[in-house]
Amino acid sequence: MHVAVVGGGAVGVALARDLATDATVTLYEADTVAAGATGRAAGLCYDAFSDRRDARLAQRALSRFREADALTDCPYVWLARDTGEDRDARRASEIREQAALVRDRGVDVTTLDSDELGDRFPALVTDDVAVAAVAESAGYVDPERYTTEMAARARERGVDVREHTPVQLTADGDVATDDGVEQFDAVVVAAGAHTRAVVSAVAPIPVKPYRVQALVTESVDRDIPMVFDASGGYYLRPRDGGILVGDGTLPEEQEPDDWKRDADAWFRTDATGYQEAALGESWPDAQSWAGLCTATPDGDPLVGELRSGVYVATGWQGHGFMRAPAIAERLTAQVFGEEWSAFDPTRFAGDESFEIVEGMDVERR
Repeated sequence: MHVAVVGGGAVGVALARDLATDATVTLYEADTVAAGATGRAAGLCYDAFSDRRDARLAQRALSRFREADALTDCPYVWLARDTGEDRDARRASEIREQAALVRDRGVDVTTLDSDELGDRFPALVTDDVAVAAVAESAGYVDPERYTTEMAARARERGVDVREHTPVQLTADGDVATDDGVEQFDAVVVAAGAHTRAVVSAVAPIPVKPYRVQALVTESVDRDIPMVFDASGGYYLRPRDGGILVGDGTLPEEQEPDDWKRDADAWFRTDATGYQEAALGESWPDAQSWAGLCTATPDGDPLVGELRSGVYVATGWQGHGFMRAPAIAERLTAQVFGEEWSAFDPTRFAGDESFEIVEGMDVERR
């Protein structure tokens, strides 16, 4: 069996590596491995999902990250603040309900009030926290390093990795490059924001790219967990001796080949203000950037067989990297004949009109 994988991000290279156990695999990447959304991902990994499908995938992904010696264990905290606003009161209630639900499913999650949170994590400002939940089995991964390593392991298994090779699928599902058209027994497109264009001749899919932003501070002498602040809309994690601060979401559709890759000045200013609110002080940023996420009409990804022999994996709503090794495993099994329809890409007609809703929100967890 000869399989083509389109996209050299975390899903694509892990998929190519897994497929290569029982198939001949060619991987096409328009740029270089990890040059797209993966290289700009935050790398947070946790299993605290109330949706059973997401929880299973996240748990398996954490296991595979650990098997690859890629995960740095770090508690994941999600919290809501007591702002007096109805929306934050609802978020606090949802966090309590979610924590109880995932705990009942065997996930190690603790619910803390503001004092308990402050006692456990003294680096955090907690006096206005209404409630926090802590997922103990969590951690972070360096997305670029992991993906580069998986690409190397894929090559060791015989995968033909062709960088700087953009492709387009024909109406018959063949792979067209500048050098001609190649036929495969199966094609899997995991090309991030470009997936819709790559498969457009096969079938339309409802995916919209949108822009997110992050920065990393200079070195910081603070011991912090990973944090998602549902009230502030920001997340934090340790990175390279500093602190990664992320969000800066713009819910506006972007052109995959023409978008601003640098972080906006307003985001850097807001991220500095958030550090002061969440950590009591702020630090100069050492680097900052923007990346593209992909949205779908219902907030769930499109993963699976789009048409006979053609598969897609996109629409991650910002949660693609953390599920990558598990998605690769499930897609590999599907290509080899197992049924799996958790995120069936044919559930939409493909021409749906919808608004972009960011994925990093407690209401979507």
